[in-house]
Amino acid sequence: MAKNKRQAGGTPATVALAAAGTAYVLHAYEHDPASPSYGEEAARALGVPPERVFKTLVADIDGTLTVAVVPVAGSLDLKALAAAVGGKRAAMADPVAAERTTGYVRGGISPLGQRKKLRTVLDASASEYETVCVSAGRRGLEVELSPTDLATLTDAVTAPIGRV
Repeated sequence: MAKNKRQAGGTPATVALAAAGTAYVLHAYEHDPASPSYGEEAARALGVPPERVFKTLVADIDGTLTVAVVPVAGSLDLKALAAAVGGKRAAMADPVAAERTTGYVRGGISPLGQRKKLRTVLDASASEYETVCVSAGRRGLEVELSPTDLATLTDAVTAPIGRV
């Protein structure tokens, strides 16, 4: 993987990657606003198996916003997410609160470079791959990096939180 430098018009995610000196590959594609699933659209556009493309979801666990990073091929297990961080009650966060807190819009929320760093849980399946893709901070832009780097940069806990 090539190490990319900060480019004009970079997103907070790419700026964070460059600042950390992390190796990554940026993938841009034409986003279709009519697409029913941003993650599945990204997998198709990039020609990457959906198990290697991860979506970033924001949940509310016992009143604390928490980021879940799970494969687009499945869904989030809220009970498993709560258990991974020692919580009891989990629900999807209000979309407005998720956007305001992360600084990103839905469909473009990245686990990297968030306005307010939230605790993060990365699905354990990520470790099965040399690289995974996550949103680079806007619709139509994905970043490919090692799951180890992703976990390190987000201070993520790794746990089985996805459902197939």
